[in-house]
Amino acid sequence: MSKRFTVMIVPDRTSTVRRFRVASSWLWMVAGFFCLLFTAVGLAAWHYARIIHQVSENDELRQKNVELRSELLVLHEKVSSVQSILDRVQRFDTKLRAITHLQDPKRHLALGPVDSVRTEGGEGVDPGVIDPLILSIGEQPHVAIGLLGQRLDSLVAEAERREGSIRELETYLREQKARLSSTPSVWPTRGWMTSGFGMRQDPYTGKSTMHHGIDISNQLGVPVVAPASGVVTFAGISGGYGKVIVVDHGFGIRTRFAHLEEMEVAVGDRVDRGDKIGGVGNSGRSTGPHLHYEVELNGVTENPMNYILEE
Repeated sequence: MSKRFTVMIVPDRTSTVRRFRVASSWLWMVAGFFCLLFTAVGLAAWHYARIIHQVSENDELRQKNVELRSELLVLHEKVSSVQSILDRVQRFDTKLRAITHLQDPKRHLALGPVDSVRTEGGEGVDPGVIDPLILSIGEQPHVAIGLLGQRLDSLVAEAERREGSIRELETYLREQKARLSSTPSVWPTRGWMTSGFGMRQDPYTGKSTMHHGIDISNQLGVPVVAPASGVVTFAGISGGYGKVIVVDHGFGIRTRFAHLEEMEVAVGDRVDRGDKIGGVGNSGRSTGPHLHYEVELNGVTENPMNYILEE
């Protein structure tokens, strides 16, 4: 037999006291109900709080994704800008090599101008084709990061290759600058050219002989200048040439100045284009004041007029 409990309700002094007899099983049922109710309410509150937290995290992740896409787009624009710069460098490199005739097909240098954007593999693509990196930024940012890394690696490799090409051009142009500064290009003195390069009648013997330079007549003492940079290798008397100065310009080029009146340089002196080295004279076997001027290339006399750019 189950136990019973008596519940008494006393409203006030004058009211009748009410008694209720309740079985203990009912009390346990009520208590269990309230326990379940409180547990359900607690679980519901916990679940609701979790949902609110997840929603907050999702909003935060969504905001971070938006920021990441924006940063990726900015970075993509910068990478594209770097690619454009490298393409312009390539075109400039190509033009320089075309001008200087410096090419290296084995290293793919001096190829045609780059007219299209390059992909990670270095192949040109049609600018009208949608870039997969742009699509990835909008749909799968983590994929876009991988593609961007590949593109950056490709740009680094391309930049290193083109840096090597530019350095090669720089070296070549420096050599050309040295060569140009060492190549005769101006009149050694001013006056009247009385005899040119080639066969002529010797003024002393009347026989036809080879004249290995040009004769420029003027008054005694008119300055004679170096037509290019070089080093004096001879300054003295040389038979019928009288007083002679020889300048070695490097690259197999030498110049000779004969019949001088005075010599203002000595062996070993370095001269630059335009420096005075002596004066027009009448020394040696000469019929009057003039400068005999020769140009040698690899030991063979050349027409000096081919080395005078001035009018």
